[in-house]
Amino acid sequence: MKTRVAMAAAIAATILALTACSSSTDGAKTSCDLNKCKITFDRGVDATASVLGIEVKFVGVKDEKATVSVAGQEVSMPVSQQTEVAGFKVTVQNVTDKEAVIEVARP
Repeated sequence: MKTRVAMAAAIAATILALTACSSSTDGAKTSCDLNKCKITFDRGVDATASVLGIEVKFVGVKDEKATVSVAGQEVSMPVSQQTEVAGFKVTVQNVTDKEAVIEVARP
């Protein structure tokens, strides 16, 4: 019985490790570990990233605040400031003319 439990735990750990990796779609590149993801969005592209079981989208920048959508909740925040959205810690790390970098982490 202990062998089955150990084997199940090993399989679960392998699945989690495989889901905690990097991917790239049109307009968004992700790099994740088990508890957080860094998403780099190309500016001027309508892109969404699926990370940690939620959808994240960079909406835009206005008046020095970045707007992001996390799990369907839209929020505007200053760059480099962390806020909680839909139970996740969200930080817009950097915004340039070409890209926006957002980190989403589990609490």
